[in-house]
Amino acid sequence: MEDRKLRKRQEIPAEYKWKLTDLYETDEQWEEEVEKAKELCRQMKALEGTLGQSAGQLLAFCRLEDELSFLAARICVYANESYHQDTADAKYQGFASVSDSVMVLVSSSKSFADPEILAIPEETLNAFFEEEPGLSAYRRKIGLILREKEHTLSPAEEQILAEAGELAVGPSNIFSMFNNADIKFPSITDVEGNRIQITHGNFIKFMNHKDRSLRKQVFRGVYHTYAKWGNTIAAVFTSNLKQENFYAKMRKYPSVRAMHLSEGNIPEAVYDNLIETVHKHLPAMHRYMALRKKLLGVEHLHMYDLYVPLAKNVEENYSFEEAKTLVAKALAPMGEEYLSIVEEGFTNGWIDVYENENKRSGAYSWAAYGTHPYILLNYQNDLESVFTLAHEMGHAVHSYLSNSHQPVTYADYLIFVAEVASTCNEALLNHYLLENEKDEKKQAFLMNHYLENFRTTLYRQTMFAEFEKIVHEKTQAGEALTMESMNRIYHDLNVLYYGPDMVVDPEIDYEWMRIPHFYNAFYVYQYATGFSAAVAFSRKILKEGKPAVDAYIGNFLCGGSSGDPIDLLSAAGVDMSTPKPVEDALSVFEDCLSRFEEQMN
Repeated sequence: MEDRKLRKRQEIPAEYKWKLTDLYETDEQWEEEVEKAKELCRQMKALEGTLGQSAGQLLAFCRLEDELSFLAARICVYANESYHQDTADAKYQGFASVSDSVMVLVSSSKSFADPEILAIPEETLNAFFEEEPGLSAYRRKIGLILREKEHTLSPAEEQILAEAGELAVGPSNIFSMFNNADIKFPSITDVEGNRIQITHGNFIKFMNHKDRSLRKQVFRGVYHTYAKWGNTIAAVFTSNLKQENFYAKMRKYPSVRAMHLSEGNIPEAVYDNLIETVHKHLPAMHRYMALRKKLLGVEHLHMYDLYVPLAKNVEENYSFEEAKTLVAKALAPMGEEYLSIVEEGFTNGWIDVYENENKRSGAYSWAAYGTHPYILLNYQNDLESVFTLAHEMGHAVHSYLSNSHQPVTYADYLIFVAEVASTCNEALLNHYLLENEKDEKKQAFLMNHYLENFRTTLYRQTMFAEFEKIVHEKTQAGEALTMESMNRIYHDLNVLYYGPDMVVDPEIDYEWMRIPHFYNAFYVYQYATGFSAAVAFSRKILKEGKPAVDAYIGNFLCGGSSGDPIDLLSAAGVDMSTPKPVEDALSVFEDCLSRFEEQMN
């Protein structure tokens, strides 16, 4: 019998662990930089009230902010990654806590700056740029602050809004506490007769289970529990909608959506194009649901039938060495420069590969300026882990190139584009596997896997985005929202998106209650736009070759935040201000669906 006991950290061979010594050779060096960051925060506070006095003072602030950003990222990455590799280690628990305090201190020390910069008369600011050539490096940064001028209030009003901030996060905090700590789902009896409590963690695993009665039992158990608390959750959520609306009004935005999209200068048309284009392609989703119904052999397709795989997974082990080879082959169309960075990551201590006792779950990529990125994995020798490696390496190469080609001021990329490089890698891996797989069962599994990516990321997140749009518009119009009215909105969207072959069970009406992202307004649409851009890029790369690769790397991956996200993507060949990338992505979905239908019929 296989021993499933997790290895301790020290039992993992060094070649499968990241080299945090590339950041700091010793913990003492980290502690020294913490003290240095605190001293720089004191220097920062000393600049308060001086930024409009001279070009030199403004330049001194900008350079000091860069230095602080550089140190804070290093401190944060080292502390948290040391903690994540063994969360039971009390020393690094303490380091992580100290790094949180440093981040708060940095933020607090420079909070005076934006209002001061906005108070500098335009002619004075222009004179500063003429007088001090060093300021030209910060023209975009200062321009981004000025862009929000009409939405920035007087210092006294800003102070009131800042003080109200703790009240504003109340609904989100209440929901988070309720959803993570207080709500308890029932226990169910599995096919072996075991009693298992349903949790957030095992819910989707149960929804993938081949036993339909078990899926139904779990589905009803989760949503009947939310239904019991429905009026309370509705009150919490509508409070959140109202606080968002309050801030939008106070800051003179036409809507909550306009306020949130302005952060990345994203045109509102991007949001509307996404919903309209997905609507035009809903017949393809309805076709997929009809095929799902047929392949599952059910008289009526229910919402609890959505996740169960349609193609049997042919169990196959992929060692980490094999995974690296597969990913490198799949990314060959990206060219030698890109592959050399991937190879560097594979061989030089970027990746923490295997699970060990008390290691943080999941996977991520995290980079601090001036040092290579790091990737945390919990590699499981399965196909999903191969895709995770490709995904996280996409983030890592994006960070590596942005950090290499941009000053620290503009190295970080915004959330709107954060998932593009990672998802593009996944699309290229999927293409490679499908093109080179001869076994029809494995081909079917890969196609089903890809179709589900489209369903859960492009279609489902767009449905979420449409729900948000509707409830925020109703709040702005002064309409009273209740549990019943929001349930009806959500029910009708499910009917629209899943089509005539789906029985939209009454329990699904409560699903909006378990989505934490709704408390982070107008965020989820970026999953769908990022996925669309990634698929569009992968198509261009495979079709056009080197010119598309050069544009993608040079104009996007190297760009950081040196331009607005829409402009960086457009310069690389994908214009998200038009419906075309979403159209292109959905045509890939339809091609894959046709191929899957043909194979499964």
